[in-house]
Amino acid sequence: MAKAKAGRTGIDLPALMLRLTVGPMMVIHGLNKVRGPGGLEGTASYFESLGLQPAAVHARVAAGTEIGTGAMLTLGAGTPWAAAGVIGVMTSAAATDHKGKGFFIFKGGWEYVGIVGAVAATIAALGPGRFSVDRVRGKDKGGLLRALLASALGIGSALGVLTVGRRPSDTAS
Repeated sequence: MAKAKAGRTGIDLPALMLRLTVGPMMVIHGLNKVRGPGGLEGTASYFESLGLQPAAVHARVAAGTEIGTGAMLTLGAGTPWAAAGVIGVMTSAAATDHKGKGFFIFKGGWEYVGIVGAVAATIAALGPGRFSVDRVRGKDKGGLLRALLASALGIGSALGVLTVGRRPSDTAS
């Protein structure tokens, strides 16, 4: 047991670095939906153009999810759940804003959201590491199963939201 923990220390710093990269980025992304140009009304208007209904609810849920999961990842609290939230938001973005635009982000493609989602799954696989709230709580495990569950929950949630929250003409395309 002691040897396993000692071997794990090589993962603690990379896990922290990934969490401190993706977590704050998600918080800022969510805050931009609330306080950026146009505020929540502008975000809702944009979501309306993507076919999300009711757009105001989607705007608030997206902003709240981004801020909440970003804060959780930053702190390493509820890490697999936070990763699932990030994966869900990125899946929704890929299926709406980035859909049909190819791979490259400079052409509006899904490159960025795919990488952010993959990094969130990687964080779930690594676990939050020693420098985390989860470690203090004794919940700092990672592993393939956690990554797969976070991915399935995130993707499944996004598909559920998109199934019930899009105009009928948008779901057929």
